[in-house]
Amino acid sequence: MSLPSLNRRKLLLGASAMAIFAGLGAPGRLLANPRFTSNPFTLGVASGDPWPDGFLLWTRLAPEPLAEHAGMPMLSVPVRWEVADDPQFRRIVQSGQALARPELGHSVHVEVAGLQPQRPYWYRFHVGSEATSAVGRVRTAPLAGARVDRLRIGVAGCQHYEAGYYTAYAHLSQEPELDAIFHYGDYIYEGAGRPVGPGVVRSHAGGEIYSLDDYRRRYAQYKSDADLQAAHAAAAFLPSWDDHEIDNNWVGALDQDGVPSAAFLLRRQAAMQAWYENMPVRASQFPRADGLTMHRRIDYGNLLRVHVLDTRQYRSRQPCDPVLLKRNRPCRAPGTDGIEQVLGQPQEHWLLDGLQHPARWNLVAQQIMMMPFRYPDSREAGTINGDSWSGYPQARQRLVHALSSQGRGNTIVATGDVHKHHAGVLPSRPEDLLSTPVATEFVTTSISSNGDGDDIPRGWEGVMAANPHAPLLNNQRGYQVFTIGRDLWQTDVVGVDRVTEAGGKRLSIARLVTEHGRPGVQRA
Repeated sequence: MSLPSLNRRKLLLGASAMAIFAGLGAPGRLLANPRFTSNPFTLGVASGDPWPDGFLLWTRLAPEPLAEHAGMPMLSVPVRWEVADDPQFRRIVQSGQALARPELGHSVHVEVAGLQPQRPYWYRFHVGSEATSAVGRVRTAPLAGARVDRLRIGVAGCQHYEAGYYTAYAHLSQEPELDAIFHYGDYIYEGAGRPVGPGVVRSHAGGEIYSLDDYRRRYAQYKSDADLQAAHAAAAFLPSWDDHEIDNNWVGALDQDGVPSAAFLLRRQAAMQAWYENMPVRASQFPRADGLTMHRRIDYGNLLRVHVLDTRQYRSRQPCDPVLLKRNRPCRAPGTDGIEQVLGQPQEHWLLDGLQHPARWNLVAQQIMMMPFRYPDSREAGTINGDSWSGYPQARQRLVHALSSQGRGNTIVATGDVHKHHAGVLPSRPEDLLSTPVATEFVTTSISSNGDGDDIPRGWEGVMAANPHAPLLNNQRGYQVFTIGRDLWQTDVVGVDRVTEAGGKRLSIARLVTEHGRPGVQRA
Protein backbone atom coordinates (compact mmCIF):
# COMPACT_ATOMS: atom_id res chain seq x y z
CA MET A 1 0.00 0.00 0.00
CA SER A 2 1.44 3.34 -1.04
CA LEU A 3 1.04 6.43 1.13
CA PRO A 4 2.50 9.94 0.93
CA SER A 5 6.04 10.09 2.24
CA LEU A 6 6.17 11.39 5.81
CA ASN A 7 8.90 13.40 7.43
CA ARG A 8 9.97 12.57 10.99
CA ARG A 9 7.69 15.18 12.57
CA LYS A 10 4.63 13.90 10.71
CA LEU A 11 5.58 10.32 11.55
CA LEU A 12 5.67 11.17 15.25
CA LEU A 13 2.36 13.00 15.00
CA GLY A 14 0.85 10.01 13.22
CA ALA A 15 2.13 7.61 15.86
CA SER A 16 0.63 9.77 18.60
CA ALA A 17 -2.68 9.91 16.74
CA MET A 18 -2.76 6.14 16.30
CA ALA A 19 -2.21 5.71 20.04
CA ILE A 20 -5.19 7.98 20.66
CA PHE A 21 -7.41 6.00 18.30
CA ALA A 22 -6.31 2.64 19.66
CA GLY A 23 -7.38 3.74 23.13
CA LEU A 24 -3.79 3.58 24.42
CA GLY A 25 -3.44 7.27 25.12
CA ALA A 26 -4.44 8.79 28.46
CA PRO A 27 -8.23 8.99 28.47
CA GLY A 28 -8.47 12.31 30.31
CA ARG A 29 -11.75 12.58 32.18
CA LEU A 30 -13.59 9.33 31.52
CA LEU A 31 -17.27 8.42 31.66
CA ALA A 32 -16.66 4.86 32.82
CA ASN A 33 -20.25 3.53 32.79
CA PRO A 34 -22.10 5.48 30.11
CA ARG A 35 -25.89 5.32 29.98
CA PHE A 36 -27.96 7.22 27.47
CA THR A 37 -31.68 7.96 27.50
CA SER A 38 -31.66 8.11 23.67
CA ASN A 39 -29.69 6.44 20.90
CA PRO A 40 -26.08 7.73 20.83
CA PHE A 41 -25.57 6.33 17.28
CA THR A 42 -27.93 8.75 15.49
CA LEU A 43 -25.23 9.58 12.90
CA GLY A 44 -24.78 5.97 11.79
CA VAL A 45 -21.56 4.11 11.04
CA ALA A 46 -19.05 4.20 8.21
CA SER A 47 -15.93 2.54 6.86
CA GLY A 48 -13.19 3.82 4.61
CA ASP A 49 -9.90 3.38 2.77
CA PRO A 50 -9.72 -0.44 2.58
CA TRP A 51 -6.35 -2.18 2.52
CA PRO A 52 -5.74 -5.90 1.90
CA ASP A 53 -5.71 -6.66 5.64
CA GLY A 54 -8.27 -4.17 6.96
CA PHE A 55 -10.00 -0.80 6.81
CA LEU A 56 -10.97 2.23 8.85
CA LEU A 57 -14.15 2.13 10.96
CA TRP A 58 -15.96 5.30 12.07
CA THR A 59 -18.81 6.43 14.25
CA ARG A 60 -19.61 9.53 16.26
CA LEU A 61 -21.69 9.67 19.43
CA ALA A 62 -24.54 12.18 19.14
CA PRO A 63 -27.71 11.39 21.11
CA GLU A 64 -29.03 14.89 20.28
CA PRO A 65 -27.37 15.80 16.96
CA LEU A 66 -28.31 19.49 16.86
CA ALA A 67 -27.95 20.21 20.59
CA GLU A 68 -24.84 21.71 22.19
CA HIS A 69 -22.02 19.16 21.87
CA ALA A 70 -24.60 16.87 20.19
CA GLY A 71 -25.99 16.07 23.64
CA MET A 72 -22.73 14.54 24.89
CA PRO A 73 -20.99 15.23 28.21
CA MET A 74 -17.51 16.69 27.99
CA LEU A 75 -15.94 13.38 28.95
CA SER A 76 -14.24 10.58 27.04
CA VAL A 77 -16.53 7.61 26.47
CA PRO A 78 -15.36 4.01 25.87
CA VAL A 79 -16.79 2.52 22.66
CA ARG A 80 -16.51 -1.16 21.87
CA TRP A 81 -16.31 -2.38 18.26
CA GLU A 82 -16.67 -5.76 16.59
CA VAL A 83 -15.86 -7.11 13.13
CA ALA A 84 -17.41 -10.39 11.95
CA ASP A 85 -17.15 -12.47 8.80
CA ASP A 86 -20.93 -13.00 8.73
CA PRO A 87 -23.83 -10.51 9.02
CA GLN A 88 -25.27 -12.26 12.09
CA PHE A 89 -21.99 -11.83 14.05
CA ARG A 90 -21.77 -15.52 14.86
CA ARG A 91 -18.03 -15.41 14.03
CA ILE A 92 -16.37 -12.28 15.44
CA VAL A 93 -12.85 -12.06 14.03
CA GLN A 94 -11.68 -8.76 15.56
CA SER A 95 -12.89 -6.64 18.47
CA GLY A 96 -11.59 -3.94 20.74
CA GLN A 97 -12.28 -0.67 22.49
CA ALA A 98 -11.67 2.94 21.45
CA LEU A 99 -12.35 6.27 23.12
CA ALA A 100 -14.82 8.83 21.83
CA ARG A 101 -13.07 11.99 22.96
CA PRO A 102 -14.65 15.44 23.35
CA GLU A 103 -11.53 16.95 21.74
CA LEU A 104 -12.53 15.14 18.52
CA GLY A 105 -16.28 15.73 18.72
CA HIS A 106 -16.80 12.26 20.26
CA SER A 107 -15.86 10.67 16.96
CA VAL A 108 -14.22 7.24 16.81
CA HIS A 109 -11.65 6.16 14.22
CA VAL A 110 -10.53 2.52 14.42
CA GLU A 111 -7.88 1.13 12.06
CA VAL A 112 -8.59 -2.60 11.80
CA ALA A 113 -5.83 -4.93 10.54
CA GLY A 114 -5.05 -8.63 10.39
CA LEU A 115 -7.99 -9.63 8.16
CA GLN A 116 -8.23 -11.60 4.93
CA PRO A 117 -7.97 -9.81 1.57
CA GLN A 118 -10.75 -9.24 -0.95
CA ARG A 119 -13.72 -10.39 1.09
CA PRO A 120 -16.69 -8.80 2.91
CA TYR A 121 -16.86 -8.13 6.64
CA TRP A 122 -19.55 -6.70 8.91
CA TYR A 123 -19.00 -4.34 11.83
CA ARG A 124 -20.84 -2.57 14.65
CA PHE A 125 -20.23 -0.49 17.79
CA HIS A 126 -21.48 -0.69 21.39
CA VAL A 127 -21.62 1.85 24.21
CA GLY A 128 -22.36 0.67 27.73
CA SER A 129 -24.55 -2.36 28.17
CA GLU A 130 -27.50 -1.31 26.04
CA ALA A 131 -26.66 0.92 23.05
CA THR A 132 -25.65 -0.84 19.83
CA SER A 133 -25.14 0.80 16.44
CA ALA A 134 -26.46 -0.19 13.06
CA VAL A 135 -24.42 -2.79 11.17
CA GLY A 136 -22.13 -1.79 8.33
CA ARG A 137 -20.59 -3.87 5.54
CA VAL A 138 -17.14 -3.38 4.04
CA ARG A 139 -14.79 -5.29 1.70
CA THR A 140 -11.05 -5.53 2.11
CA ALA A 141 -8.87 -4.78 -0.91
CA PRO A 142 -7.06 -7.53 -2.82
CA LEU A 143 -3.44 -8.33 -2.04
CA ALA A 144 -0.84 -6.07 -3.62
CA GLY A 145 -0.07 -7.36 -7.12
CA ALA A 146 -2.77 -10.05 -7.04
CA ARG A 147 -4.66 -10.63 -10.25
CA VAL A 148 -8.08 -9.00 -10.07
CA ASP A 149 -10.60 -9.26 -12.90
CA ARG A 150 -13.46 -7.06 -11.72
CA LEU A 151 -14.21 -4.17 -9.35
CA ARG A 152 -17.23 -1.91 -8.79
CA ILE A 153 -16.80 1.63 -7.44
CA GLY A 154 -19.55 4.21 -6.96
CA VAL A 155 -19.02 7.97 -7.32
CA ALA A 156 -21.10 10.62 -5.55
CA GLY A 157 -20.96 14.08 -3.98
CA CYS A 158 -22.43 17.60 -3.88
CA GLN A 159 -25.21 16.91 -1.38
CA HIS A 160 -26.73 20.29 -0.51
CA TYR A 161 -29.13 19.45 2.32
CA GLU A 162 -31.48 22.34 1.60
CA ALA A 163 -31.77 21.58 -2.14
CA GLY A 164 -33.30 18.13 -1.92
CA TYR A 165 -33.58 14.68 -0.43
CA TYR A 166 -30.80 12.10 -0.61
CA THR A 167 -32.86 9.52 -2.48
CA ALA A 168 -29.94 8.85 -4.82
CA TYR A 169 -28.00 7.50 -1.83
CA ALA A 170 -30.80 5.06 -1.09
CA HIS A 171 -30.43 3.69 -4.63
CA LEU A 172 -26.62 3.71 -4.45
CA SER A 173 -26.74 1.70 -1.22
CA GLN A 174 -28.59 -1.04 -3.10
CA GLU A 175 -26.11 -1.32 -5.98
CA PRO A 176 -24.71 -4.88 -5.87
CA GLU A 177 -21.11 -5.82 -5.07
CA LEU A 178 -19.69 -2.36 -4.45
CA ASP A 179 -16.02 -2.40 -3.48
CA ALA A 180 -16.01 1.29 -2.51
CA ILE A 181 -17.64 4.68 -3.07
CA PHE A 182 -15.49 7.66 -4.03
CA HIS A 183 -16.99 10.82 -2.52
CA TYR A 184 -15.55 13.72 -4.49
CA GLY A 185 -16.54 16.43 -2.01
CA ASP A 186 -19.13 19.02 -0.99
CA TYR A 187 -20.28 16.69 1.77
CA ILE A 188 -21.77 19.71 3.55
CA TYR A 189 -22.64 23.26 2.49
CA GLU A 190 -21.63 26.17 4.67
CA GLY A 191 -24.46 28.66 4.08
CA ALA A 192 -27.02 29.98 6.55
CA GLY A 193 -30.36 28.25 6.89
CA ARG A 194 -33.11 29.55 4.62
CA PRO A 195 -36.88 29.18 5.08
CA VAL A 196 -38.50 26.26 3.29
CA GLY A 197 -39.87 27.51 -0.01
CA PRO A 198 -38.77 27.74 -3.66
CA GLY A 199 -35.41 25.99 -3.93
CA VAL A 200 -35.33 25.02 -0.24
CA VAL A 201 -36.74 21.60 0.65
CA ARG A 202 -35.39 21.45 4.23
CA SER A 203 -33.51 24.14 6.12
CA HIS A 204 -30.02 24.28 7.52
CA ALA A 205 -29.88 24.74 11.28
CA GLY A 206 -28.31 28.07 12.19
CA GLY A 207 -26.45 30.73 10.26
CA GLU A 208 -23.37 30.46 8.07
CA ILE A 209 -20.80 28.28 9.81
CA TYR A 210 -17.41 29.54 11.03
CA SER A 211 -16.45 27.86 14.32
CA LEU A 212 -15.58 24.24 15.05
CA ASP A 213 -18.88 23.81 16.90
CA ASP A 214 -20.74 25.26 13.87
CA TYR A 215 -19.10 22.78 11.49
CA ARG A 216 -19.70 19.87 13.86
CA ARG A 217 -23.42 20.68 14.06
CA ARG A 218 -23.70 21.02 10.28
CA TYR A 219 -22.11 17.59 9.79
CA ALA A 220 -24.45 16.17 12.42
CA GLN A 221 -27.46 17.53 10.56
CA TYR A 222 -26.30 16.07 7.25
CA LYS A 223 -25.29 12.73 8.77
CA SER A 224 -28.71 12.35 10.41
CA ASP A 225 -30.12 11.58 6.96
CA ALA A 226 -31.13 7.90 6.73
CA ASP A 227 -30.28 7.55 3.02
CA LEU A 228 -26.76 8.90 3.51
CA GLN A 229 -26.33 6.53 6.44
CA ALA A 230 -27.46 3.62 4.26
CA ALA A 231 -24.80 4.41 1.65
CA HIS A 232 -22.09 4.59 4.31
CA ALA A 233 -23.22 1.27 5.78
CA ALA A 234 -23.20 -0.41 2.35
CA ALA A 235 -19.55 0.09 1.34
CA ALA A 236 -16.27 1.77 2.23
CA PHE A 237 -16.05 5.46 1.30
CA LEU A 238 -12.94 7.03 -0.21
CA PRO A 239 -13.60 10.60 0.94
CA SER A 240 -12.16 13.75 -0.53
CA TRP A 241 -13.26 17.38 -0.21
CA ASP A 242 -14.05 20.27 -2.49
CA ASP A 243 -14.94 23.83 -1.53
CA HIS A 244 -18.17 23.79 0.51
CA GLU A 245 -16.61 21.79 3.33
CA ILE A 246 -15.00 25.16 4.13
CA ASP A 247 -16.34 28.00 1.96
CA ASN A 248 -17.50 28.32 -1.64
CA ASN A 249 -14.62 28.53 -4.14
CA TRP A 250 -11.85 28.77 -1.55
CA VAL A 251 -8.30 28.02 -2.66
CA GLY A 252 -5.16 27.95 -0.54
CA ALA A 253 -5.41 30.74 2.04
CA LEU A 254 -8.14 32.68 0.16
CA ASP A 255 -11.89 32.62 0.64
CA GLN A 256 -14.46 33.93 -1.86
CA ASP A 257 -15.07 37.25 -0.05
CA GLY A 258 -11.59 38.69 0.27
CA VAL A 259 -11.33 38.07 4.03
CA PRO A 260 -7.72 38.55 5.25
CA SER A 261 -5.85 35.26 4.98
CA ALA A 262 -4.96 35.16 8.68
CA ALA A 263 -8.66 35.23 9.59
CA PHE A 264 -9.71 32.79 6.88
CA LEU A 265 -7.06 30.29 7.96
CA LEU A 266 -8.67 30.11 11.42
CA ARG A 267 -11.97 29.15 9.77
CA ARG A 268 -10.17 26.71 7.47
CA GLN A 269 -8.48 25.00 10.42
CA ALA A 270 -11.80 24.52 12.23
CA ALA A 271 -13.42 23.15 9.06
CA MET A 272 -10.56 20.73 8.40
CA GLN A 273 -10.76 19.35 11.93
CA ALA A 274 -14.51 18.87 11.56
CA TRP A 275 -13.97 17.14 8.18
CA TYR A 276 -11.55 14.72 9.78
CA GLU A 277 -13.83 14.07 12.75
CA ASN A 278 -16.73 13.17 10.47
CA MET A 279 -14.99 11.21 7.72
CA PRO A 280 -13.91 7.54 7.76
CA VAL A 281 -10.23 8.31 7.14
CA ARG A 282 -7.01 7.04 8.68
CA ALA A 283 -4.57 8.60 11.15
CA SER A 284 -2.44 9.80 8.21
CA GLN A 285 -5.23 12.35 7.60
CA PHE A 286 -5.15 13.62 11.21
CA PRO A 287 -5.37 17.46 11.21
CA ARG A 288 -2.36 19.63 11.99
CA ALA A 289 -2.00 23.33 12.64
CA ASP A 290 -0.96 23.89 9.00
CA GLY A 291 -3.71 21.75 7.44
CA LEU A 292 -3.90 18.05 6.77
CA THR A 293 -2.59 15.65 4.13
CA MET A 294 -5.69 14.47 2.33
CA HIS A 295 -4.19 13.00 -0.87
CA ARG A 296 -3.45 9.28 -0.75
CA ARG A 297 -3.56 6.05 -2.78
CA ILE A 298 -5.56 2.85 -2.52
CA ASP A 299 -4.46 -0.16 -4.60
CA TYR A 300 -6.72 -3.00 -5.74
CA GLY A 301 -4.33 -5.77 -6.70
CA ASN A 302 -2.92 -5.43 -10.20
CA LEU A 303 -6.19 -4.07 -11.64
CA LEU A 304 -6.55 -0.56 -10.23
CA ARG A 305 -4.63 2.16 -8.45
CA VAL A 306 -6.80 4.98 -7.03
CA HIS A 307 -5.13 8.37 -6.55
CA VAL A 308 -7.32 10.54 -4.29
CA LEU A 309 -6.35 14.17 -4.90
CA ASP A 310 -6.68 17.49 -3.09
CA THR A 311 -7.34 20.27 -5.61
CA ARG A 312 -8.02 23.07 -3.07
CA GLN A 313 -5.38 23.29 -0.35
CA TYR A 314 -2.30 23.98 -2.50
CA ARG A 315 -3.82 25.80 -5.46
CA SER A 316 -2.79 29.18 -6.87
CA ARG A 317 -5.34 31.96 -6.68
CA GLN A 318 -8.06 31.72 -9.30
CA PRO A 319 -7.95 33.67 -12.58
CA CYS A 320 -9.97 36.87 -12.61
CA ASP A 321 -13.50 36.62 -13.93
CA PRO A 322 -16.46 39.02 -13.67
CA VAL A 323 -17.82 37.34 -10.55
CA LEU A 324 -14.53 37.53 -8.62
CA LEU A 325 -13.97 41.14 -9.69
CA LYS A 326 -17.46 42.05 -8.52
CA ARG A 327 -16.67 40.50 -5.11
CA ASN A 328 -13.36 42.36 -4.88
CA ARG A 329 -11.76 38.95 -4.37
CA PRO A 330 -8.00 38.66 -4.97
CA CYS A 331 -7.57 36.96 -8.34
CA ARG A 332 -4.86 36.19 -10.84
CA ALA A 333 -4.28 38.03 -14.09
CA PRO A 334 -2.72 36.03 -16.98
CA GLY A 335 1.00 35.52 -16.59
CA THR A 336 1.16 36.47 -12.90
CA ASP A 337 1.79 34.49 -9.71
CA GLY A 338 4.60 32.42 -11.25
CA ILE A 339 3.98 28.73 -11.95
CA GLU A 340 0.29 27.85 -11.88
CA GLN A 341 -0.58 25.16 -9.35
CA VAL A 342 -3.68 23.06 -8.85
CA LEU A 343 -2.06 20.32 -6.78
CA GLY A 344 1.08 22.05 -5.55
CA GLN A 345 4.48 20.75 -6.58
CA PRO A 346 4.86 17.96 -3.96
CA GLN A 347 1.43 16.48 -4.68
CA GLU A 348 1.89 16.88 -8.44
CA HIS A 349 5.20 14.99 -8.33
CA TRP A 350 3.60 12.36 -6.08
CA LEU A 351 0.82 11.85 -8.64
CA LEU A 352 3.13 11.68 -11.66
CA ASP A 353 5.35 9.15 -9.90
CA GLY A 354 2.35 7.07 -8.87
CA LEU A 355 0.98 6.93 -12.41
CA GLN A 356 4.01 4.84 -13.38
CA HIS A 357 2.73 1.94 -11.27
CA PRO A 358 2.07 -1.19 -13.39
CA ALA A 359 -1.64 -1.42 -12.44
CA ARG A 360 -3.92 -2.14 -15.37
CA TRP A 361 -5.89 1.09 -14.75
CA ASN A 362 -5.27 4.38 -12.93
CA LEU A 363 -8.22 6.24 -11.41
CA VAL A 364 -7.46 9.90 -10.71
CA ALA A 365 -10.17 10.66 -8.14
CA GLN A 366 -10.52 14.41 -7.81
CA GLN A 367 -12.98 17.30 -7.78
CA ILE A 368 -12.90 19.80 -10.65
CA MET A 369 -13.37 19.26 -14.38
CA MET A 370 -10.04 18.49 -16.02
CA MET A 371 -10.97 18.45 -19.70
CA PRO A 372 -11.40 21.80 -21.47
CA PHE A 373 -15.06 22.74 -21.70
CA ARG A 374 -16.89 25.67 -23.26
CA TYR A 375 -19.90 26.89 -21.29
CA PRO A 376 -22.85 28.90 -22.68
CA ASP A 377 -22.16 32.48 -23.70
CA SER A 378 -24.80 33.61 -21.22
CA ARG A 379 -22.85 32.32 -18.19
CA GLU A 380 -22.11 35.22 -15.80
CA ALA A 381 -18.54 34.10 -15.06
CA GLY A 382 -17.75 33.57 -18.74
CA THR A 383 -17.47 30.59 -21.06
CA ILE A 384 -14.44 29.19 -19.21
CA ASN A 385 -14.79 27.85 -15.67
CA GLY A 386 -11.86 29.45 -13.87
CA ASP A 387 -12.47 27.25 -10.83
CA SER A 388 -11.69 24.15 -12.93
CA TRP A 389 -8.42 22.96 -14.46
CA SER A 390 -9.25 25.23 -17.42
CA GLY A 391 -8.37 28.16 -15.18
CA TYR A 392 -4.89 26.64 -14.77
CA PRO A 393 -3.85 25.61 -18.30
CA GLN A 394 -0.13 25.36 -17.45
CA ALA A 395 -0.80 22.94 -14.60
CA ARG A 396 -3.13 20.88 -16.76
CA GLN A 397 -0.67 20.73 -19.62
CA ARG A 398 2.05 19.37 -17.34
CA LEU A 399 -0.25 16.49 -16.50
CA VAL A 400 -1.31 16.06 -20.14
CA HIS A 401 2.34 15.90 -21.18
CA ALA A 402 3.08 13.23 -18.55
CA LEU A 403 0.10 11.12 -19.64
CA SER A 404 1.01 11.52 -23.31
CA SER A 405 4.64 10.55 -22.66
CA GLN A 406 3.50 7.53 -20.68
CA GLY A 407 1.49 6.36 -23.69
CA ARG A 408 -0.49 3.70 -21.81
CA GLY A 409 -3.97 5.16 -22.25
CA ASN A 410 -5.07 3.62 -18.97
CA THR A 411 -6.03 6.71 -16.94
CA ILE A 412 -9.61 7.51 -15.97
CA VAL A 413 -10.44 10.80 -14.25
CA ALA A 414 -13.39 10.95 -11.84
CA THR A 415 -14.76 14.43 -11.21
CA GLY A 416 -17.70 16.22 -9.60
CA ASP A 417 -18.32 19.87 -8.67
CA VAL A 418 -20.51 21.09 -11.58
CA HIS A 419 -23.80 19.32 -10.68
CA LYS A 420 -24.14 17.67 -14.08
CA HIS A 421 -23.21 14.36 -15.66
CA HIS A 422 -20.54 14.74 -18.35
CA ALA A 423 -18.28 12.25 -20.10
CA GLY A 424 -15.44 13.04 -22.45
CA VAL A 425 -11.70 12.99 -23.03
CA LEU A 426 -8.69 15.06 -22.11
CA PRO A 427 -7.20 16.12 -25.47
CA SER A 428 -3.47 16.31 -25.95
CA ARG A 429 -3.87 19.88 -27.28
CA PRO A 430 -6.64 21.81 -25.48
CA GLU A 431 -6.97 24.27 -28.35
CA ASP A 432 -7.95 21.30 -30.55
CA LEU A 433 -10.67 19.38 -28.73
CA LEU A 434 -10.45 16.50 -31.21
CA SER A 435 -6.69 16.06 -30.90
CA THR A 436 -5.38 12.72 -29.67
CA PRO A 437 -6.87 12.05 -26.21
CA VAL A 438 -4.63 11.09 -23.30
CA ALA A 439 -7.27 10.19 -20.67
CA THR A 440 -11.00 9.67 -20.25
CA GLU A 441 -13.02 11.76 -17.80
CA PHE A 442 -16.36 10.97 -16.16
CA VAL A 443 -18.00 13.87 -14.34
CA THR A 444 -20.66 12.85 -11.81
CA THR A 445 -23.66 15.03 -11.08
CA SER A 446 -24.83 16.05 -7.61
CA ILE A 447 -26.81 14.01 -5.12
CA SER A 448 -29.14 16.95 -4.47
CA SER A 449 -27.48 20.29 -5.26
CA ASN A 450 -29.47 22.41 -7.75
CA GLY A 451 -32.68 20.48 -6.97
CA ASP A 452 -34.75 18.66 -9.56
CA GLY A 453 -32.97 18.50 -12.88
CA ASP A 454 -33.72 17.74 -16.50
CA ASP A 455 -31.91 16.32 -19.49
CA ILE A 456 -30.41 19.44 -21.09
CA PRO A 457 -30.73 22.65 -19.04
CA ARG A 458 -32.32 25.69 -20.62
CA GLY A 459 -29.73 27.80 -22.42
CA TRP A 460 -27.36 24.84 -22.90
CA GLU A 461 -28.79 23.65 -26.22
CA GLY A 462 -25.62 24.53 -28.14
CA VAL A 463 -23.13 23.26 -25.59
CA MET A 464 -22.88 19.74 -27.00
CA ALA A 465 -21.91 21.04 -30.44
CA ALA A 466 -19.30 23.32 -28.86
CA ASN A 467 -17.73 20.37 -27.03
CA PRO A 468 -17.40 17.48 -29.52
CA HIS A 469 -14.94 15.71 -27.21
CA ALA A 470 -17.62 15.38 -24.48
CA PRO A 471 -20.52 13.33 -25.86
CA LEU A 472 -22.58 13.14 -22.63
CA LEU A 473 -24.45 15.96 -20.89
CA ASN A 474 -27.26 15.38 -18.40
CA ASN A 475 -28.64 17.72 -15.75
CA GLN A 476 -30.39 15.25 -13.44
CA ARG A 477 -29.32 14.39 -9.91
CA GLY A 478 -27.76 11.00 -9.20
CA TYR A 479 -24.44 9.15 -9.15
CA GLN A 480 -22.23 6.90 -11.29
CA VAL A 481 -20.96 3.35 -10.89
CA PHE A 482 -17.72 2.12 -12.45
CA THR A 483 -17.52 -1.57 -13.30
CA ILE A 484 -13.84 -2.16 -14.01
CA GLY A 485 -12.62 -5.14 -15.99
CA ARG A 486 -9.20 -5.84 -17.36
CA ASP A 487 -10.00 -4.71 -20.89
CA LEU A 488 -13.16 -2.63 -20.49
CA TRP A 489 -14.17 0.19 -18.12
CA GLN A 490 -17.96 0.48 -17.89
CA THR A 491 -19.64 3.55 -16.43
CA ASP A 492 -23.31 3.43 -15.50
CA VAL A 493 -24.74 6.95 -15.34
CA VAL A 494 -27.65 6.94 -12.90
CA GLY A 495 -30.23 9.62 -12.10
CA VAL A 496 -33.31 10.14 -9.99
CA ASP A 497 -36.46 11.75 -11.37
CA ARG A 498 -36.88 14.16 -8.43
CA VAL A 499 -35.19 15.21 -5.19
CA THR A 500 -37.59 17.94 -4.05
CA GLU A 501 -39.89 15.15 -2.87
CA ALA A 502 -38.92 11.91 -1.16
CA GLY A 503 -39.07 8.61 -3.02
CA GLY A 504 -37.55 9.62 -6.34
CA LYS A 505 -37.39 6.90 -9.01
CA ARG A 506 -34.03 5.52 -10.19
CA LEU A 507 -33.25 6.32 -13.84
CA SER A 508 -30.67 4.60 -16.06
CA ILE A 509 -29.37 7.55 -18.08
CA ALA A 510 -26.54 5.91 -20.00
CA ARG A 511 -24.08 3.02 -20.02
CA LEU A 512 -20.68 4.07 -21.35
CA VAL A 513 -17.54 2.05 -22.02
CA THR A 514 -13.84 2.80 -22.45
CA GLU A 515 -11.40 0.29 -23.88
CA HIS A 516 -8.09 -0.22 -22.12
CA GLY A 517 -5.35 1.68 -23.94
CA ARG A 518 -7.84 3.73 -26.01
CA PRO A 519 -9.11 6.84 -24.19
CA GLY A 520 -12.62 7.63 -25.33
CA VAL A 521 -16.31 7.22 -24.56
CA GLN A 522 -18.66 4.88 -26.40
CA ARG A 523 -22.23 3.95 -25.58
CA ALA A 524 -22.63 0.31 -24.67
